[in-house]
Amino acid sequence: MVRTQVQLTEERAATLRAMSAERRIPLAELIRMSVDSFLSREAGLNRDRKVARARAAAGRFASRLSDVSQEHDKYLAEAYGQR
Repeated sequence: MVRTQVQLTEERAATLRAMSAERRIPLAELIRMSVDSFLSREAGLNRDRKVARARAAAGRFASRLSDVSQEHDKYLAEAYGQR
């Protein structure tokens, strides 16, 4: 684990201490649980947004090339100046 320092308002700290005592779990564990919850919620939202953007982009661009699916490596190499 990585040790970190976080500054909280007096009100937030008091609320967390009360919740910690009520649940009979260490304050650090309560904070870790909160961070885990935040990360899982935000990661899911970001992934959903990425999927929605990818779906919206699909089919919106035309290359006018009929062999892109077969020659995609060649076209990528050309686009990145590797040929």
